[in-house]
Amino acid sequence: MTQPESSLEARPGSVVFTGVRKDFGNFTAIKNLSLTIEPGTLVTLLGPSGCGKTTTLRMLAGLEHPSVGRILIGGKDVTMLPANERDVSMVFQSYALFPHMSVTENVAYGLAASGLRKAEAREQAEAGLELVGLAGFGNRLPAELSGGQQQRVAVARALVLRPQVLLLDEPLSNLDARLRRRVRTEIRELQQRLGFTAVYVTHDQEEALAVSDRIVVMQQGEVAQQGAPRELYETPASAFIADFMGEANVVDCVVTGIEQGEALVRIAGLDHRVPVRGAVPGPAKLAVRPNAIMLTASSGGAWPGRIKTTAYLGDHLEYEVETEQGSLFVVDADIDKHLTAGTDVGITLHNRGVAVITA
Repeated sequence: MTQPESSLEARPGSVVFTGVRKDFGNFTAIKNLSLTIEPGTLVTLLGPSGCGKTTTLRMLAGLEHPSVGRILIGGKDVTMLPANERDVSMVFQSYALFPHMSVTENVAYGLAASGLRKAEAREQAEAGLELVGLAGFGNRLPAELSGGQQQRVAVARALVLRPQVLLLDEPLSNLDARLRRRVRTEIRELQQRLGFTAVYVTHDQEEALAVSDRIVVMQQGEVAQQGAPRELYETPASAFIADFMGEANVVDCVVTGIEQGEALVRIAGLDHRVPVRGAVPGPAKLAVRPNAIMLTASSGGAWPGRIKTTAYLGDHLEYEVETEQGSLFVVDADIDKHLTAGTDVGITLHNRGVAVITA
């Protein structure tokens, strides 16, 4: 008999890093990390290779220990505890399923290893498979499943242990693009439905935007910025964040004034009104998303530029536009207005997708 979902109810715990540093010999991978993750939220550690996100996850899992600082899970100091004494479960990039065991045996493995009777472990494993939409797949071997199904087995195996925190290390990197979109939606829906705390590591910005309550962007072992997905995308604190959180054109500008919640920004002798978002008068940089640029086939009264390259991508056009302030990358959904290379254009900006940055 399948166990009801309530028997696998999550026990979400908080996570707190306080002044954490991690050294590997003379190299400091994590410089001074202080971070709080609230119970029941999905927080993504995002950043380029070598930024420290995986080291942070491994310290949380107990696979590495801080050189300095403290880590708390659910209010308990786990800084120096080994991995098997922490109330966390990890979903690995490689899934790490036992090929000779059935799907049910894989999911039940951790339960059985913790001393649960075989019949109870199997019952809870079957409930876990039902949670992730794999009821009836229990007798199959991992090799008989698709990549997406194997990933769901790995998630079920972690969830049946009812950890305070679920850790996901690049969980979709082995899937093709279409399957990644589907599985990330499934993971997010499951997290919201069960309410468990999750720490998710990825280098994929789109993936982070899609699944997260909060995103922590890391750069060279430090937190560059953290916040809700929309906040990071629309109000980047630096040129690095603007360019990393989706493509952005970063150009020099001058903030000439602040009026009624808008910043007056001057580029190429022309003024633009953009959301103020902390801007102050003086030299600054403007981050402009590719789809926040409007092009007209005339430069009269607008920021002048010239089309350098054009690419048709089915549902949109991509342009490279040369201006005196540098090259701009533009995405235009109007595929009927196909501007050719060499065309002089006027550039105007949408209000959304434009932000003044000062760092």
